[in-house]
Amino acid sequence: MGARRPPSPPPQIAGFTYERLLGTGGFSDVFLYTQHLPWRQVAVKVLLAHTTTPAAREQFVAEANLMARLSTHPSIVTIYHADTASDGRPFLMMEYCSRPNLSVRYRTERIGVAEAIRIGVRLAGAVETAHRAGILHRDIKPANVLTTDYGWPALTDFGISVATTDQGEAESIGMSIPWAAPEFFTESAARGVAGDIYSLAATIHTLLAGRSPFERASGSNSALDLITRIEREPVPATGREDVPESLERVLAKGMAKKAQDRFASAADFARALQRVEQELRLALTALDVPDTSWMSVPDAVGEDIRTRARSVVTVAPLPASPEVLRDDRTVLRDDRTVLRPQTVPAQQVPGDGAPASPPAQEPGPTSGAGQPARPRRRWPVWAASAAVIAGVLAVVVYGVANAPDPEDPTPEPTTAVEETTPAVALHPPAPQTVTGTRDAADPGTVTFTWSVPEFDGGLDYAWRVQGGDGGVDRTTETSVTIVGEGEALCIEVASIAVKANIVSDEWTEGCA
Repeated sequence: MGARRPPSPPPQIAGFTYERLLGTGGFSDVFLYTQHLPWRQVAVKVLLAHTTTPAAREQFVAEANLMARLSTHPSIVTIYHADTASDGRPFLMMEYCSRPNLSVRYRTERIGVAEAIRIGVRLAGAVETAHRAGILHRDIKPANVLTTDYGWPALTDFGISVATTDQGEAESIGMSIPWAAPEFFTESAARGVAGDIYSLAATIHTLLAGRSPFERASGSNSALDLITRIEREPVPATGREDVPESLERVLAKGMAKKAQDRFASAADFARALQRVEQELRLALTALDVPDTSWMSVPDAVGEDIRTRARSVVTVAPLPASPEVLRDDRTVLRDDRTVLRPQTVPAQQVPGDGAPASPPAQEPGPTSGAGQPARPRRRWPVWAASAAVIAGVLAVVVYGVANAPDPEDPTPEPTTAVEETTPAVALHPPAPQTVTGTRDAADPGTVTFTWSVPEFDGGLDYAWRVQGGDGGVDRTTETSVTIVGEGEALCIEVASIAVKANIVSDEWTEGCA
């Protein structure tokens, strides 16, 4: 290997003070700066002077825009600013992750199984978010996963996520050979979502094995040797006794030779890792992907309901209903009103064919002339008590002489707050059928599919594994792929009304 090049001089940036060099790369250097206002430390990636061609500048701008679109994700490095320094070099200002990146960690410490799975799920959420935005990373590896001050993995370096020159792409891929998918070494081969999934699985394999998947502790590990093994040899085991066989299978499937034999999405890879967490009785790591449920709002809605909390619509009780669900408590969750119903005695229904009374009113007696009397209001207990006390005080203070004329039938006008009855939240029906099918190539992998029940509104689905630790996952799809143990694997699926966020009363079971 040739000698490492000296770093470029740090640029002068107004409002920032240079601290030290953080790292060097093939096309850029990364420096630590202190921002004066607001005060914080930031990492500044600066393009090398000899690489500032129009094509390189265009690629640099594209990287800034790509990372800015994705950097709200908790496992993607946040971008603060992009500009050109006074010496003409473009720079990218981003979150400073003070802890060692995964490349340093796996070489210097033994990473536990639980932490490796947790990192895998969180990174899968970042990759899935990028894929949903139409972005391929194409260079996932331990060195491109930083660690935040709070211990979260943070994916960075989207520098080859867009079109690059042939030379730049070849060098980038060459630097990442140990984690590149087999199709990367074949001319004109498609390099899509499956390539990122392979690199993600290879990265988690590396954290557990302490070296890249096809690297050998002894013998030659040249680029040609690695490429030959990646293309021809089966995925080796991590070599650790504490890694369960189910996790070995998940990693092997993620690194399958053929792209079509891998997980269909990064989210599916994450769910397989979550299944291993359930098997090991670990806390389930959340899969962070963007919530797109609000995008299903009908076009016919005349006003924006995505950012407003709606009040509960009041309805009159049905005369034929034996009881009415009422609840004075509402919970605002995700800009939707959720009712927690409880059962109370039903209102009385007027007899003899009399029309039903309006909401919050009771049928009262009729006057002597046959005209209905003024409907009585419902008074709280404290109001009735206050009225009695006020009457007693009035007798004491004013005396009998000031009492109202008993022949005057006109009552004094009163006011009261009219109660309203919250709307009854309807539970959606559960799917009618749930069917499980095992993968012919990998019998431990089961794909469950279910029917869409008839329901006037958007539906998500909750699912759980029978006999598991009780963990429940949520999906917008009508299928889920999981890795199971033993001859039988069963799950239960329920429907979720998206707008009301209410789960169906029943769960439908399916087995494979």
